[in-house]
Amino acid sequence: VYLETYGCQMNVSDTEIAWAILQKNGYVRTKDLDEADVILLVTCSVREKAEQAIWNRLQHLKALKVRRQQARLPLRIGILGCMAERLKEEILHREKLVDIVAGPDAYRDLPRLLAVAESGQQAANVLLSLDETYADILPVQTSAGGTTAFVSIMRGCDNMCSYCIVPFTRGRERSRPIASILQEVRMLSDQGVKEVTLLGQNVNSFRDMSEVQFQSAAAPVLSRGFSTVYKAKPGGLRFAHLLDQVSRIDPEMRVRFTSPHPKDFPDEASVLQLIQERHNICKQLHLPAQSGSTRVLEAMRRGYTREAYIELVHHVRECIPGVSLSSDFIAGFCGETEEDHQQTVSLLREVGYNVGFLFAYSMRQKTRAYHRLQDDVPADVKKRRLEELITVFREEAARANEAMVGQSQLVLVEGPSKRSVSELCGRNDGNIKVIFPDAEIEDAAGCKALVRAQPGDYVLVKVTSASSQTLKGVLLCRTTLSRSAACR
Repeated sequence: VYLETYGCQMNVSDTEIAWAILQKNGYVRTKDLDEADVILLVTCSVREKAEQAIWNRLQHLKALKVRRQQARLPLRIGILGCMAERLKEEILHREKLVDIVAGPDAYRDLPRLLAVAESGQQAANVLLSLDETYADILPVQTSAGGTTAFVSIMRGCDNMCSYCIVPFTRGRERSRPIASILQEVRMLSDQGVKEVTLLGQNVNSFRDMSEVQFQSAAAPVLSRGFSTVYKAKPGGLRFAHLLDQVSRIDPEMRVRFTSPHPKDFPDEASVLQLIQERHNICKQLHLPAQSGSTRVLEAMRRGYTREAYIELVHHVRECIPGVSLSSDFIAGFCGETEEDHQQTVSLLREVGYNVGFLFAYSMRQKTRAYHRLQDDVPADVKKRRLEELITVFREEAARANEAMVGQSQLVLVEGPSKRSVSELCGRNDGNIKVIFPDAEIEDAAGCKALVRAQPGDYVLVKVTSASSQTLKGVLLCRTTLSRSAACR
């Protein structure tokens, strides 16, 4: 089987789950397309561009399949994930070369679907589940070097933002039992993984209802000035409890999480307190804003005003000094005026994010925007506005990163730099890429021998220059997460 992943980190996690299931059923994985008996594409539907990449890829695979048929070596092709969920009929009818279609909750069914495909029939399963589908499956990690790993803690989303296809392709929110998550993180720690990212569409509304004693807790409160279209559900162990437990497993393992919703950081949020207190929970938060205009935020059904969002940013920065902030923005949403766009520009300037994910709006079928709103911002205007947002974001990110010049940053080494074999790269606590020479250094433990940094090592790097996306610096020494925290 040959697996190809498109889209978000959730799809990376889904690929690992699908591979774990297939491996147990006797499949062997190949990285060579020409060796494959089965090619599976794990797909994304969030934007039209992501789907177009898959249609283009299928055209390329068509020629390969024809050659195989002529040589009487059958090749099965499958579309997995969000695009399979959204476009099942179109995929099966438009592309006769696709043998199986499996939605995000149907990966357990892959062996059966492939068996049906072996008989020459097309096979599909796009049923969405109300329960966590893969709680008992430990994914087979495929991330580079085994230094970092993603751990999926929940699936689906209940927020129903008007632009978003996720509730329709991934279903409603359901969380994994905490016990199964902790088991997976312990296994990763034993394998030498040094950083885990807890994944979900909306991680901080995590709610484990797997045991009776968890079910009596009160419903959580929302951040001040925030609202939601659904009623908060009582009961369950919450994200703060999970984060607390995960961070205790290995003091030398960094913990990140994405993606939270800004509504779920109330004033008394113990999540923010935990981030501030624990040396191995990264001082980094993703706070998706989407727009800086209250009017557009209302049309998006985000549940907050510009003012409430800015107040939350101030609250976060008070609770976690030096926090690194990232965000998502959409340019050219339905009805967005030039004034609305300028308000987004000014929000980028006011907050000064370290990392940003910015996209032009892409109308998706099934969403509330598709049924209720007009995609009325011309494509060339969307493109111009997106370019303006990117320019402003980069200016502010460069300014935020330049403030680190002269400072020492703790960096987890990931491997060689893509641009130079004589340099290494890694990420600091704030998830910013750091480039530094691959040189001999001292170890902070005090051993006399010089060492070379390896993937999975923590090193101190003195920052000498910065851009909007990377920091560059010189190596000071090799250290540990605990020792570095004790020296602060």
